[in-house]
Amino acid sequence: MIHLFARPLTRAVASIAALALLATACGDDTSSETTSTCFDEPSIEAITDVSADGLAGTTITLATHDSFALSDTTLAAFTDQTGIIVEQVAVGDAGQLVSQSVLTKDNPTADVLFGIDNSFMCRGIEADLFVPYTSPGLDDVADELELDPFHRLTPIDYGDVCVNYWSDALPGDAPDSLDDLIDPINAGQFVTENPETSSPGFSFLLATIAKYGEDGWEDYWASLVENDVSITAGWSDAYYGEFIAGGGARSIVTSYASSPPAEFLFADPPVDAPPTGVLQDSCFRQIEFAGVLNGTPNPEAAAALIDFMLSTTFQEDVPLNMFVYPANGEAALPDAFVEWGPLVDDALTLDPALIETNRDDWTERWNTIVAS
Repeated sequence: MIHLFARPLTRAVASIAALALLATACGDDTSSETTSTCFDEPSIEAITDVSADGLAGTTITLATHDSFALSDTTLAAFTDQTGIIVEQVAVGDAGQLVSQSVLTKDNPTADVLFGIDNSFMCRGIEADLFVPYTSPGLDDVADELELDPFHRLTPIDYGDVCVNYWSDALPGDAPDSLDDLIDPINAGQFVTENPETSSPGFSFLLATIAKYGEDGWEDYWASLVENDVSITAGWSDAYYGEFIAGGGARSIVTSYASSPPAEFLFADPPVDAPPTGVLQDSCFRQIEFAGVLNGTPNPEAAAALIDFMLSTTFQEDVPLNMFVYPANGEAALPDAFVEWGPLVDDALTLDPALIETNRDDWTERWNTIVAS
């Protein structure tokens, strides 16, 4: 799930070797073995030679997570261009979206799915949810965002889940490493979300696994517990509950790299600079994808929507509605993102197949630590 500021203040074929290199280069020091078949060659025939000609009047359904938001004119522009009508249906958070799609895969309730991210992509791919489709719009997308070498999933946007801090309320200097969160000076200052019920909470858990590896992440979490970390069910409970932004007492929170631009844009009264900063050492890269659902009766219309989602019309509407970054490198960014929301060059990440193989084990071990 992406930034809840999106609800106004509630809120090229890549090789398998390149994918593995990405994981190790960005801090993946885990030794867990991967049993996932996520990146095996698919048996589903790819969609090719897509044309919107003759599709006027076709209605397709776009299933999304609850934080999907666009300007009213954006999907209307797609209909104006193609005659294809899009009905958007929100289905909970990213995990619920994927789970429901798996349950209904033999009789899909949508034609296109948007909002599955790199922590859930292998669950969807292994369930054969998606039809391979290589959009021409991928020419403008950076190779490192194309995690699926067979293009069953197309990257649409990305962002970083990062620890944020309220600059004027810290008991000491601004943190510059994850180790600072277990420093006694920051005792009782950090609030994060439960990785079993929250997308940013799960991303923060993955960040600690990527940073400290299988031999160190549990000790790190034990130190967080000892330093009086608070754990909430979701992002809103953390950011607008226990964090200072909502009147709470804690000065450090798991949120997003785009939270400072949101604080700047929505400040009332206006401010010259956001009151929050980002701990760049903590940032875990989230990539959101869209895919044509296997079994759709409208594969060409669905693929045409994927093409449109990579267009600058769609991509430039994304940042100020969902507070994420456009996957299309030709899309212009809002000034607030350029000035207050720069992404880190070396964000933490893990191989999606490794995540899928170890998800349950990691969260069970996390539960043991925080419950002790």
